[in-house]
Amino acid sequence: MDALILLGSFFLLILIGMPVAYALGAAALIGAWWIDIPFQAVMIQVAGGVNKFSLLAIPFFVLAGAIMAEGGMSRRLVAFAGVLVGFVRGGLSLVNLMASTFFGAISGSSVADTASVGSVLIPEMERRGYPREFSTAVTVSGSVQALLTPPSHNAVLYSLAAGGTVSIGALFMAGIVPGLLMNACLMVLCLIFAKKRNYPKGEVIPLKQALKICREAMWGMMTMFIILGGILSGVFTATESAAIAVLWAFFVTMCIYRDYKWSELPKLMHRTVRTISIVMILIGFAASFGYIMTLMQIPAKITTLFLTISDNRYVILMCINAMLLVLGTVMDMAPLILILTPILMPVIMGIGVDPVQFGMIMLVNLGIGLITPPVGAVLFVGAAIGKVSIESTVKALLPFYGVLFLVLLAVTYIPAISLWLPRLVL
Repeated sequence: MDALILLGSFFLLILIGMPVAYALGAAALIGAWWIDIPFQAVMIQVAGGVNKFSLLAIPFFVLAGAIMAEGGMSRRLVAFAGVLVGFVRGGLSLVNLMASTFFGAISGSSVADTASVGSVLIPEMERRGYPREFSTAVTVSGSVQALLTPPSHNAVLYSLAAGGTVSIGALFMAGIVPGLLMNACLMVLCLIFAKKRNYPKGEVIPLKQALKICREAMWGMMTMFIILGGILSGVFTATESAAIAVLWAFFVTMCIYRDYKWSELPKLMHRTVRTISIVMILIGFAASFGYIMTLMQIPAKITTLFLTISDNRYVILMCINAMLLVLGTVMDMAPLILILTPILMPVIMGIGVDPVQFGMIMLVNLGIGLITPPVGAVLFVGAAIGKVSIESTVKALLPFYGVLFLVLLAVTYIPAISLWLPRLVL
């Protein structure tokens, strides 16, 4: 009955149109009232939820990504990707995916990735003879990589939701191989389409021009080397690396590229603060919601439920995947991470799955949800930029869904894909 009151009130509030963050807080208050817990205890959890040093990584990474995105970085990364893969048949689709890999390693955001890369490449791909629906599908599916590769904001959220027991650095390392695997699989699919549909072949860029493009792009690419190099060398923590990344992004944008006007900075800061305030409200209310769930012993009951279905880890992982895929299509990613991680952590620990690997499983699952209707935020952004309907975009995405599902199965059932690099480096 406790679980029905808490979860039922949460979903009911969402159905009547209340924002997810406020629904979490209101449901926590209802749950506290039901089990006779003082409301002051809930408020203490809200304050404690956002009073964590590691959380500073999120606003710093968001700000660094915003500065680089609006300061001309996306255009230079597209040009750099063109040097590497743009000369083959269907090369512009590969350039799109490669640019998403590079930009995702700087922004850590799928929405920012889709907006920045898509605004440059979707019109260009259409001009070169690619169908607009296909161009949009490539952009949208490629942006899922940003959720895995460092500096993924959602990896930081997962570490927080796991109670700080999972290292952010380990999650950053764990996302590199799955992200590259996803990119490689999507590239193979694009090459198959290019040969089958006879998409245009790009031109080889002259050496002098290629060197200039690479030199300009390297300034921005240094951001991810600063982040990873600082963490792996032990010079600074993940949170400190985010602050350093902001300083470097600001220096490159305003002093090296000089494409951005100083007068635009206050507007950029305002947009960043507005985004971060929404995230912080969500984190605070999710902490109170998780506190009430713990008092009601809901995670333990969920664990018992899964173990009654089967004691086989592969079956349980398949059930968890199915649940995450369904929930990911109807709710945003951040609240699902904050709500489901405390619930599912005892389950995966009970069947011997490494929490770092499970973080990657969750991110891939919910990443697919971001490009799937009815509540696919990245899908909506891509369709708006591509100026195509949601229906035609989803139709073009069908083969890409197949590839992403294959990557999900590989990440789920081959632990080494996620764990090899963290164990090697850390």
